[in-house]
Amino acid sequence: MVEAVVLWNEPNNLSHWNFKLDPGWERFAEMVKLASVAIRRVNPNLPIVLGGVSSCDCDFLRLMASYGVMQHVDAVGVHGFPLDWNHWQLTEWPERLAEAAEVSGLPVWVTEVGVSSFGAEEVQEFGFKRTLELLQGRTKRIHWYSLFDLPPSWPAETRHKEAEGSSYYRHYYLGLIKEDGSPKLAVRNFPTDGSVGFCQWFHFEDPRLEDAIVWMREHNVEYLRTGLSWADSFRPQATEWFDRQMHALAPFRVALTLCFTPAHLGLEDHHTSPPRDPQQFADFAAWAVDRYAPPVEKSRSAVFETAPEETLPTR
Repeated sequence: MVEAVVLWNEPNNLSHWNFKLDPGWERFAEMVKLASVAIRRVNPNLPIVLGGVSSCDCDFLRLMASYGVMQHVDAVGVHGFPLDWNHWQLTEWPERLAEAAEVSGLPVWVTEVGVSSFGAEEVQEFGFKRTLELLQGRTKRIHWYSLFDLPPSWPAETRHKEAEGSSYYRHYYLGLIKEDGSPKLAVRNFPTDGSVGFCQWFHFEDPRLEDAIVWMREHNVEYLRTGLSWADSFRPQATEWFDRQMHALAPFRVALTLCFTPAHLGLEDHHTSPPRDPQQFADFAAWAVDRYAPPVEKSRSAVFETAPEETLPTR
């Protein structure tokens, strides 16, 4: 089931939101508020999470609070990768979570945290164990990024790609399971009590979906963060793929992230662009919630029976 909807992913990261086109993030804040209003009209009881803030950046949270965004969400999501990308120490996690809670006045979810095995699996194993020690008991959700390594033939979602050097290639080694399906050392420390979930992105028609479900059920994983791409919604058979993904993930408590601008609807022709009309993202959010997280009185079985062309938002 969908336990929450997450609005966007790392908006303070140029690889996910082109803040050069929105230098004060006013357009982003407006988009979040419009989407929140649209979601509340469909399902007023569904928790809304502000999309995971890269590097647990509390200055960005202060900016969002100054725009009135916190009045429109129920929790804030934060991300952290201090052993790979962020310029702070791993042991700072507790104080950073406390500051995020104080700044936002809301519960803080760790919607992405991870350690790559880029240099050595032993580094990832240490980072996994120590990170859980620092986070458990301090946040409602720990979404480990990720279950699977990124296949080497797939692109990582970043604007500068190989120009980033090793920073780019670390994207490919963040899974607990290698691309060939074999486990890494950190797997032996994975708790099977349901206390830790995953952030696992599934690409359009991702062949790893069923394998992920089998692994998570075998290891008693209870919750997961994944996404629906607004940009992908314009692909042929998009709704059929969305339906298949969401139906397969129904046994888990899903934090459903909505992000990525369709190129033709952005200020520039790129999925990181702010949309020209933020209301169009709000319409997509309302459609996604109506279809995959309707109020309890609406039949869940009926959600997947409606013809896709009859349910897509106005384009």
